[in-house]
Amino acid sequence: QVQLVESGGGSVQAGGSLRLSCTVSGATYSIYRDSCMGWFRQIPGKEREQVAVIYIRSGTAYYADSVKGRFTISQDNTKTTLYLQMNSLRPGDAATYYCAAAYGTYSAYQCTESRHFAYWGRGTQVTVSS
Repeated sequence: QVQLVESGGGSVQAGGSLRLSCTVSGATYSIYRDSCMGWFRQIPGKEREQVAVIYIRSGTAYYADSVKGRFTISQDNTKTTLYLQMNSLRPGDAATYYCAAAYGTYSAYQCTESRHFAYWGRGTQVTVSS
């Protein structure tokens, strides 16, 4: 059974940095090498927003315009841990951040299509004070 567990959330002042981690268990590389992983965020009362996604095979990444140049998505060499380095945080970045995976055979661009993401972590809270 695939499980995604996020960590690294917390409270930070505007301009600060946080690094989120997502550990994947229950999936082997042969299953997920042509798959996508990503970070999404949600504020209560608003729709979930795709923040950054990565195509596992190539490492090709896509970012929401609002975080380009500030956030970096990456994966470790074993492809079992996903990271989101968040720099220059703003109050508008405050949300619950979710790690998600889309397992299957996808192209890199298909990682930008949120409907493919079927596996989700429980989320980690990020608070940014001004």
